[in-house]
Amino acid sequence: MTTFLRREAVELPPLTSLPRRLLKHPRLMHYNRLAALVLTANLAFLWASWVPSPQTMGRAALADLALAVLVRQQYVINLFFRLATWAPPTWPLKIRWTLGKVYHFGGLHVGGALAGAAWFLALTLTGADGPSAVVSWTLVALLAVIVATALPPFRSRHHDHFEKIHRFGGWSALALFWAHTLLSTPGPVEVSVLAVVTFSVALPWLRLRKVPVRLERPSPHVVLARFDHGETPFAGSSTAISRSPLTEWHSFANVPAPGESGFRLTISRAGDWTGSFIDDLPPKVWVKGITTAGVANIETLFKKVVYVATGSGIGPCLPHLLAAEVPARLVWATRDPRTTYGDDLVDEILAVQPHALVWDTSRHGKPDMVRLAYEAYRDFGAEAVICISNKKLTWQVVHGLERRGIPAYGAIWDS
Repeated sequence: MTTFLRREAVELPPLTSLPRRLLKHPRLMHYNRLAALVLTANLAFLWASWVPSPQTMGRAALADLALAVLVRQQYVINLFFRLATWAPPTWPLKIRWTLGKVYHFGGLHVGGALAGAAWFLALTLTGADGPSAVVSWTLVALLAVIVATALPPFRSRHHDHFEKIHRFGGWSALALFWAHTLLSTPGPVEVSVLAVVTFSVALPWLRLRKVPVRLERPSPHVVLARFDHGETPFAGSSTAISRSPLTEWHSFANVPAPGESGFRLTISRAGDWTGSFIDDLPPKVWVKGITTAGVANIETLFKKVVYVATGSGIGPCLPHLLAAEVPARLVWATRDPRTTYGDDLVDEILAVQPHALVWDTSRHGKPDMVRLAYEAYRDFGAEAVICISNKKLTWQVVHGLERRGIPAYGAIWDS
C-alpha cells in the first residue's frame, strides 16, 4: 500500500479543443442526449402525422410511456450492459468510449415519460366525455405530479418523497391507463402493450422475499452485510434491500468472493436509513427482483482501467478488483481505512492491489482526486478511469478528465 503526501503536483494534460469540450459538458452528457433524441423522434412523428387522430395520439402516448417503464426493468438493464460490453477491447477507443456510456440509458426513460405525458395531454384536450373524461383528467394531473417531483430540485432535496410518489403514482397511473384504454374500445395493440408493461412492473415484486443477513460492524461508520440465500451475483451488480418494502429501497454494490457462494454489501452511514441500519443491525431484510448491472461493468471494454474511490465507494470497486478480469489500479481516499473498515477488508484489498494508492484523509486531508486519478492513469498505461464517489467529486473527476481527452465514467444519480 502506498500512502503519502505529494511533494509535487502532477501536471494535468491540456484541455481539448473547445468543440470537444462542449460535447463533454455535463448538460450535454449522453443521458441528456438520449432524452433529446426521444423527444426529437416524437416531434418528427408529429410533423409527419401533421394532424394526428385521437387513436394515433393515444398509441403514441402508450408507446412512449411503455419505453419509460421498460428501460428501467432489471432484465432490460442487464441486456443493455451485455450488448454494450460485447465489443472487444481491440475496437477503436472512440467507439468503446461511447459504448461505455451505456449506463446513461435513463435518458430514454426521461424522454419517454415527457413525450408520453405530452401526447396524453394532447389527447385529453381533444375532448372526452363521461367516465372517460374523469379518468383522462385524473391521469393528466397524476402524470404532472410525477414529472414535477422527478425534476432534480425536488428529487435531490426530497428523495424519499420522490421515491414514494414515483412508485405509488406509477402504479396508479398504470391502473388509470388500463381504465382509460378499456373505456375507449381498445384494440389488440393497446391491450398487448399494457399487458407487457404491467408484467414488467410486477416482475421484480414476484421475487420479493425476506432473507437472513449476517452483519459485521467494524466501526460506527460501516456495516459489512453478508448474504447467502442461494444467490451468488456477478461482479459489478447491485442488490436493492429494504426494511419496509412498500416505502423505500436502497441499492448497494454486491461483493462476491471468487469461488464462494453468497455475497457482501458495504453499507456506510450516509443518512437516516443507513444510520438506523448500522445502529439496529437487523437480522433479516427484504430483497426483490434480480441483481442488476452497474456502471463499473463497462471495464471489460478496456485493456486497463483505473478505479478511483472515496470512502465506501470501495464497495462497488472491490468485486472487480477481486475478479481481476481486467488489469486495474486502485486509488482510494478514505478516513483511517483500517479503523473504519477493519483490517480484514483492507488486507483483502491490498492482497489483490498491492500497488494501490490508499490516501488516509484523517492524516493528509482531502487530496486533488483529478490529479491523483490522472497520475495513476498515466503511470499504469490505462485506457479509462472509473470513479465511485459522491456526486460532486464523481462529476469533478469524470468531467475533469474527459475535457482532457481521457475516457472517464461514474454514476449520474438519475434514480
